[in-house]
Amino acid sequence: MTRVYIPATIESLTRLVEDRRLDPMSRTAFAVTPTLREAYASGDDEELEAVAMAEAARASLRLLAAKEGEDGVRFRRAVIAADVADVTVRPDLDDAVVRLAGPVSIDEVASVHVDLEAAEPDIERAVAVVDEADLGDPEAEFVLGDAEDHPLAWYATQELPFLLELL
Repeated sequence: MTRVYIPATIESLTRLVEDRRLDPMSRTAFAVTPTLREAYASGDDEELEAVAMAEAARASLRLLAAKEGEDGVRFRRAVIAADVADVTVRPDLDDAVVRLAGPVSIDEVASVHVDLEAAEPDIERAVAVVDEADLGDPEAEFVLGDAEDHPLAWYATQELPFLLELL
């Protein structure tokens, strides 16, 4: 089994609860891959998992950017941590990128990580500049840094329906 970190939105978390499975966009996820290990001269598994989760959280910003302007968008990053049997490493895309073989069932989900309400203003600003940051704009990187300073809260899978109800 491989622990993967799947970028998500509040909308996709709702689908996960309702359908008991989720087919992530392009089946893209992030994990501790051999390429990621090589990219870091030091770092234990926990530190490398934090890197993979941070990459998934940034990808969550891109998912939110795709929904910007739609009614009801919640500016909170979300990451699903799941243990899956089959992934394909994609070093051509980035050090931590993997492709899932298929949809992820709620039974494979280990935990869910979501921004708290206090992060929403910084996340909304980051969503507006994530593309510029990817292209190296230092001001946009600064805005992303403010968003990424917010830690994602941890939720057990069984807490997810209650979390969504409270949002």
